[in-house]
Amino acid sequence: MFSGRIRRGMLAAAVALALGLTACGTGGRSSTPAPSPDVIRLAALMPMTGDNAPSAANIIPALTMAAEQINAAGGVLGRRVEIVTADDACDPETAVNRANEMIKQDVTVSVGGYCSSATVPTLRIFHNAGVPMIIPAANSTDLIQPRYDNVFLLSGTTAIEAQRAVSWMPRLDAHKVVLVHDGTSFSESVAQGTRDAARKPASAIDVISEVQVSQGADHYDTGAARIAAMQGDLVFFTGYYAEAGKLIRDLRAAGYQGKIMLSDGGVNPAVFRGIDPAAFKDTYGVALPMPEFLPDLAAWSAKYRALAGHDAGPFTIQAYDAVQLAASAIRRAGSLDKSAIRKALAETQPGDVDLLTGSAGFNADGTQKTVRFMLLRLQDGTFVQDPLSR
Repeated sequence: MFSGRIRRGMLAAAVALALGLTACGTGGRSSTPAPSPDVIRLAALMPMTGDNAPSAANIIPALTMAAEQINAAGGVLGRRVEIVTADDACDPETAVNRANEMIKQDVTVSVGGYCSSATVPTLRIFHNAGVPMIIPAANSTDLIQPRYDNVFLLSGTTAIEAQRAVSWMPRLDAHKVVLVHDGTSFSESVAQGTRDAARKPASAIDVISEVQVSQGADHYDTGAARIAAMQGDLVFFTGYYAEAGKLIRDLRAAGYQGKIMLSDGGVNPAVFRGIDPAAFKDTYGVALPMPEFLPDLAAWSAKYRALAGHDAGPFTIQAYDAVQLAASAIRRAGSLDKSAIRKALAETQPGDVDLLTGSAGFNADGTQKTVRFMLLRLQDGTFVQDPLSR
């Protein structure tokens, strides 16, 4: 998701080698280890290649860190926890193929899911196999529309995210908003939530126009010129960071001087790569809690850095929590029976497990009861927390 693409095989191999995970075979396929009574396998479909690979490079170490800490404390039900990864490349068809392969590997719980567009088509596969899904990052409302009872979201929903974004816009002195999305599940879902929130009587926001851009394009200069001519106070781009960086670059080149806001999909350090830092003036991002802004997690962040070799980024604490929650549910179920684990997840109460992201517990639709978003500013090639979200 940035200018200057990462070489696919190189990153996937580096991640697998550095973390000592179950190997991903040629082309990103999962290996098929023989079932072992001494191991609990947790499945993690992640975009290990392609534009979204930097996100997997952040998330996978957090999954591994949680598993290692659980194993160091004696494991779960006398068994060792193992993270089994596979590359979905944020592609729906690839994700379906990898999910079917995962089911054959005797996985107990799925703790993956980054791109909503790739996660949505795997819901039916895991549901039919009875495998509970704890989804750490993807949060499109499309994920809860099938009403599967095995799906649990740790990152709220795009509807909640959009409501928070709309509530911050007037406080940034922005009232006329141009909404930009890329038509994919997550991006369109945030856009729909923004439309809905802006239509409420108490809203001070007017969505004056909407523009759809193509995911994966090298530039957006034509669309940027159209957007700049609309003279909105704020452009809200609801897609991912690869497109976000290029869109910001082209908006500024087209003469747009107003504010820009990004959804949580755009809040990744890779958004800055290859883009003049000056282009990010007056740019904001709606984000889920990140460890660098949580002083209580300083020790956790240091352990993550020691394991991964880099600072923890977006969705790392959500991924860590997904593994901890899975382990807790298995303990409470007292077995590897997937229906009992699903029931334990649904009945999770505060005090059952300590999560970094907040109090544990789920609504009837599988969304977490307590979800927080924060407003960040993109400044000097990094993120700082805006006072509005403190």
